Amino acid sequence: MRITFLLPSGAPRPTGGYKVVYEYANALAARGHAVTVVHSAYMPAEGIGRGRALRSQLLGFPLKGLVGAWRPDRWFRVDPRVRLSWIPSLKSWLVPDGDAIFATWWQTAETLAAWPARKGRKFYLVQHLETWGGPEARVMATWRLPLTKIVISRWLEDIGRELGEHCHYVPNGLDFQAFGIDNDPAGRPPGSVAMLYHPQPWKGSQDGLEALQLARRELPNLRVELFGATAAPPGLPDWIAYHQNLPQPALRAVYNRAAIFVGPSWTEGWGLPPCEAMMCGCALACTDIDGHREFARHADTALMSPPRDPVALARNIIRLATDDDLRARLAARGHEFVQQFTWQRAADALERVVTDAVRTAPVG
Repeated sequence: MRITFLLPSGAPRPTGGYKVVYEYANALAARGHAVTVVHSAYMPAEGIGRGRALRSQLLGFPLKGLVGAWRPDRWFRVDPRVRLSWIPSLKSWLVPDGDAIFATWWQTAETLAAWPARKGRKFYLVQHLETWGGPEARVMATWRLPLTKIVISRWLEDIGRELGEHCHYVPNGLDFQAFGIDNDPAGRPPGSVAMLYHPQPWKGSQDGLEALQLARRELPNLRVELFGATAAPPGLPDWIAYHQNLPQPALRAVYNRAAIFVGPSWTEGWGLPPCEAMMCGCALACTDIDGHREFARHADTALMSPPRDPVALARNIIRLATDDDLRARLAARGHEFVQQFTWQRAADALERVVTDAVRTAPVG
């Protein structure tokens, strides 16, 4: 089949949702499908900055195309059989005709719904409730568009059901070649902690930093490694190291130095970094949110606490750092639990949904 994915921007730095798309593109290309991933230089901005955003994004289009600054090559290896396309904006004539085409963001769903049938059977890969990134009414309206919905989490499936929409549940896969245990978890310093830093408020990074500050009052040997795609937050103490735009092998090394991983988000579609940390043998202290419940079970695979509660999160960090048996048990159980989330399984399920939908699509 000819399969196209629509992304709303370039991919010069690591992004979880884009990583999922590239993983599917690689897996489908390896199965013999002709896969194109389209990156749009411009998506309409909201409010008074719309004209300014248009000028900025379109003026940068030729230069980024010339030097390849839109590509994911620095942080992800895309199979050479996958065609990567860079276009100024999402216009149907710039996108190849095909058998199946995926929206991957609420604005790409709005756009795709109006395109001609020759672009392929229309799908919507829903990786989050994207009201954080657009007007709530418009975002929610995309759920009712005539697109076949594929969701990555049970909580997203529940939203679709509440809206009267059928959704195919296909949980994410994980790359077990990229991430795994290199250092014995039992030999890691109990106060070694890793955490993703992200400037989006709903990622909860400020809560995580506050929890770490509280935990260090009782754990003077606490040492933290933060990583992220943006510059370090200001005022980090010397016991917190920061790594920007880590390549995958270096990120694996960070996970393997940590005994504990902290996931402080208020909401997540799924939550890839906590899973990657569990693959590498970390014990997980995370918030009790829908996107974490795909893999986190309190006192079984993780210690969970309410979102936006740094004090409770700090208590769980302290528990893990001071109870060797608990930390070892949760790390081992978490590592075992996430083994089920293979890309083989995810790609099988996605391919099956696409094949069935394309086969039953009306002609013409």
